[in-house]
Amino acid sequence: MPGEAPRLIAGHRPGPESYDADIVILCLERPAETCAAIRSALSQRGGVFHVSVLDQNSSAETIQALTIAFATTPRFALYRSTQNLGVGGGRNFLSGCGHGRIIVGLDNDAVFHTPWTVAGALKAFRRRPDLGALGFNILGPDGTAPDLSSWGYPQLLRPKFRETFDTTTFVGAGHAIRRATWQAVGGYDPSLFFTWEEYDFCLAAIALQWRIAYDGALAVRHGPAVAARIGWDGARMTAYVRNRLLISRKWGASWCALAPRMAAYALHGAVNGCLPAALRGIAAAWRAGIPRGQPMPKVMRTYIRAHETRHRGSWLDRLRREVLSKDRKATFCEQKVAKKLL
Repeated sequence: MPGEAPRLIAGHRPGPESYDADIVILCLERPAETCAAIRSALSQRGGVFHVSVLDQNSSAETIQALTIAFATTPRFALYRSTQNLGVGGGRNFLSGCGHGRIIVGLDNDAVFHTPWTVAGALKAFRRRPDLGALGFNILGPDGTAPDLSSWGYPQLLRPKFRETFDTTTFVGAGHAIRRATWQAVGGYDPSLFFTWEEYDFCLAAIALQWRIAYDGALAVRHGPAVAARIGWDGARMTAYVRNRLLISRKWGASWCALAPRMAAYALHGAVNGCLPAALRGIAAAWRAGIPRGQPMPKVMRTYIRAHETRHRGSWLDRLRREVLSKDRKATFCEQKVAKKLL
């Protein structure tokens, strides 16, 4: 992406010594929420961690607040970009700045539920050498129930929000990735900018025979902030539709095969009063000109059927629950999490 590279404005980059985890946080405004997220990350126990924050061109006041609060904090680095790199691009940058064994992502309007969440993730990766990425339990602000706007899995699995299961994606508000997996995949696709970047990453990891899991015992508390968000009736819906269609193209779907999906998005958009945005997403995917990729290998299709498709129910159930639903926060098309810009 053109433009000046992000620069370090406070703290220090990780040293050459080995350590357990990089905790990465993206921010754009939201100074109070971002400070709370950073303090939560710095309070993690049970390992050696480095916290890295990338500001994506916030105001001078926000930058000043973050710098004053954390400039002398050990094992901390604050970077500033003069442009918004998007979710994938920003996480790629921060992940590349460190070399911890796992990369833990935390949204800047979330906090870890306990001081031992990252340590618990480390244990999960040690127990399962084939585990590539791990989604955390995204709770609401009071920590008693799941944040329904951040449930990124089939709705039939929602009663298991405190349990552990294999899956095909994770929710970016709180997650961990094995660094070896991040390196093997090559990071996120920055061209997606925001929406579906986690699912795209996970599909690439599954193709390399890594497994993806959700652990309900590892949690963050998430209080979605209003600032710097994009509404479902605008760019968010357009990006959502565009990116999902492009991911299907990457894995061998023809435009004819995608016709039912495009029709479902248009119908859902009409039901929820955002049809123009959905149609713009379809048009943007077509204009992108992504060539049709190779079909998914059999082992990948088998994994997805076992850990995603079979939990979604019949096509009639999906039509009622995912397409005709008017609850866009909890049930939008394929139950992809209603993601923030950052």
